[in-house]
Amino acid sequence: MRELLEESFRAAVAAADPLRILAPHLPRPPRGRTFVAAAGKAAASMALAVEQAWPADAPLDGIAVTRYRHGLATRRVRVVEAGHPVPDEAGVAAAREILSSVRSLTEDDLLLALLSGGGSSLLSLPADGMPMAELKALTARLLKSGAAIQEMNTVRKHLSAIHGGRLAAASRAPVLALIISDVTGDEATHIASGPCAPDPTTIADARAVLAKYRIAFSGPFSETPKPGDARFARVENRVVATAYKSLEAAAEVFRRRGFRPHILGDTITGEAREVGREMAQRALATKGPAALVSGGECTVTIENDGGRGGRCAEFLLSLGISLGGAANVCAIAADTDGIDGSEDNAGAVWLPEFAQRPEARALLDKHDSYGFFRAAGGLVMTGPTRTNVNDYRAILVS
Repeated sequence: MRELLEESFRAAVAAADPLRILAPHLPRPPRGRTFVAAAGKAAASMALAVEQAWPADAPLDGIAVTRYRHGLATRRVRVVEAGHPVPDEAGVAAAREILSSVRSLTEDDLLLALLSGGGSSLLSLPADGMPMAELKALTARLLKSGAAIQEMNTVRKHLSAIHGGRLAAASRAPVLALIISDVTGDEATHIASGPCAPDPTTIADARAVLAKYRIAFSGPFSETPKPGDARFARVENRVVATAYKSLEAAAEVFRRRGFRPHILGDTITGEAREVGREMAQRALATKGPAALVSGGECTVTIENDGGRGGRCAEFLLSLGISLGGAANVCAIAADTDGIDGSEDNAGAVWLPEFAQRPEARALLDKHDSYGFFRAAGGLVMTGPTRTNVNDYRAILVS
């Protein structure tokens, strides 16, 4: 069962691998130069995919900013590694250089933006009057608040000089943004805080998010370009990989092995431990052999410092406890980027024998799901996958 669960996860990741899927979406080279502005956990692999498919005699250069340890060897697009999920000065320097290069493009050139999850912090350029230290502190507070990614990005877009459509608005050249989606709904404005998409949210919306989570912050905020802005007439945002496509690839793995797949959707959100309890009840009511497959992004609200793990492992530990020792159910939960939260694992698997471990409840209450699964031998370790289509969950009922 564990082998099958991990095989399904690999299939889900492969369905979003830029080196497999990006080339058919590339345009013809323009009369002038093509500048690549890549940002996110998949930035290096997306840039490499462009290099492999781009004509050798067509001008191509650019910058790809990605998470530390997510870089790849490229020849024409320079890769910069930077801080995630809290931004750092390396990301700021790369974002400033990207924005300057985009402003120099002409009507004969092309801005090819390659965007994926994680781009909000990696391509971080604070607006005028926003100190970097304050942006870091605010980001850290939002990460612990339980705010949904769309809410976090609503705030970040109004504190940025590059997000919320500002990158595309700065270009005189046509813009094509190829996007790997890590957010529910797959809307370009929410992915990597939408640097090439007009922003329907407002400063008032950003203030409302902060008030909702009781985060005291007064600004400075700046308004973003809105839908209908003439500058976006030359801009196309195209989503090339989604969580749902990855769920379909995983479902096919289960189908071939005799399990009836049920795709529950790619928009499942909520507090990780609560979603785990709900999924356990659904699994207990399911007649096997079946596979319950889902995606989305849960949250973990941490009131005090401490804890090890991420939303996938926390979901899985809560699910396992709620199964009450059921011997016919096992499961996997893992982040398709290969890193679940604060540690080095992609996620974990739940096996029926783990129900015998007495420390499960105490470790869940301490948000130490990593500690539980490491001791139990249930961690799933992949290293960086260099893509990101959100979390992957599968429950097998035999």
